Amino acid sequence: MPHRTVLACLLLAPPLFAADWPQFRGPHGSGVSAETGLPVTWSANEGIAWKTKMPGPGASSPVAFGDRIYLTCYSGYNVPRQPQGEPENLQRHLVCLDRKTGEIKWDVPTKAKLPEQDSIRDSHGYASSTPAVDADRVYCFYGKSGVFAFGHDGKQQWRADVGDRLNGWGTAASPVPHGDVVIVNASVESDTLYAFDKKTGRPKWKVDGIKESWSTPVIGKSKEGREELLVPIMGEILGLNPATGERLWSCATDIRWYMVPTIVVSDGVAYSLGGRSGVVGLAVRLGGSGNVTATHRLWQLRRATNVSSPVFRDGHLYWMNDASESAFCAEAETGKVVYEERVRRAGQVYASALLADGKVYYLSRDGTVIVVAAKPRYELLATNSLRDGSLFHASPVALDGRLLLRSDLYLYCVGKK
Repeated sequence: MPHRTVLACLLLAPPLFAADWPQFRGPHGSGVSAETGLPVTWSANEGIAWKTKMPGPGASSPVAFGDRIYLTCYSGYNVPRQPQGEPENLQRHLVCLDRKTGEIKWDVPTKAKLPEQDSIRDSHGYASSTPAVDADRVYCFYGKSGVFAFGHDGKQQWRADVGDRLNGWGTAASPVPHGDVVIVNASVESDTLYAFDKKTGRPKWKVDGIKESWSTPVIGKSKEGREELLVPIMGEILGLNPATGERLWSCATDIRWYMVPTIVVSDGVAYSLGGRSGVVGLAVRLGGSGNVTATHRLWQLRRATNVSSPVFRDGHLYWMNDASESAFCAEAETGKVVYEERVRRAGQVYASALLADGKVYYLSRDGTVIVVAAKPRYELLATNSLRDGSLFHASPVALDGRLLLRSDLYLYCVGKK
């Protein structure tokens, strides 16, 4: 490659930072950050490093790479607190912000492929999938409008179709980069899981039969070191070969409806929540073959959550129930619930938990952030509010000793200026 071309590529790529947040729930999709010195208390008027008005609402979470933050939103149709508008005006935006100041560097709108859903239930909107980013591109999933790859300069590099179906709950699964592919769960659009070549957008493999799944896939490792792509669907969890899509194993969950929370993995065991009643959680040992329900399913839970994803620390799982305003802790080895505590003024929680700096952060839909100690004895550290009259659906992010919290109106950076 000519030296001039190499120099141009280096100038376009953002400079590296010590710790990036490149996809939904962070580097490993686990909701765990190594950041320290994070804020514990703040308010709308105190402890805010910066606050940036967004071009539109959205439920997607921010991601960060180098000196930039990326976020998606939508405009033109069914925007809260505005006239409904016309479907042909619906567009998604990929927004690039300066990581230090929150200043918007560029905003790339993309027209929606019509017809689209007339409305999205529970005000989730049309931008729920968190983008993913690497040194070369930003990957966005816009439902039936397709999967898009953009350069760090905002220029579109490719687009791929995933199907045309719609759903009243919209689309929520986020793209997962792995090796030379980006993996996309298009259960809503076509009951299909895709792996697209990062450079070209061409499908490398696909898996059909992905039923009733809004969950973002994760990559886990068995104790023997085998990589496995984990996808919860209605009634079972699938373990796939991430290089080929080949089914390695399946495990019955006894959860009889859709799956939303993302799986977390530790020491060769996958922990999966999801469901409203009956069995709502389970643990499965990785490394199996075929139907592993009888051999690798370790335990089941009857109290968990339906929407938000848990975090894992020191042999325990932590999560917030999306409906009951209760915080939970359970032993990972047995599934025994260690505590279940009703949190006053918590509100309904759709965002996934964040574990960082020895604390668990839970963000409610009204902008309340509950901070608890990450230990198997309930200790409420703080209750903070950023209520701005809109909804908070995005999961919190820890970055540079500060927190990123996203509402339908703003992206907040909480911490020291």
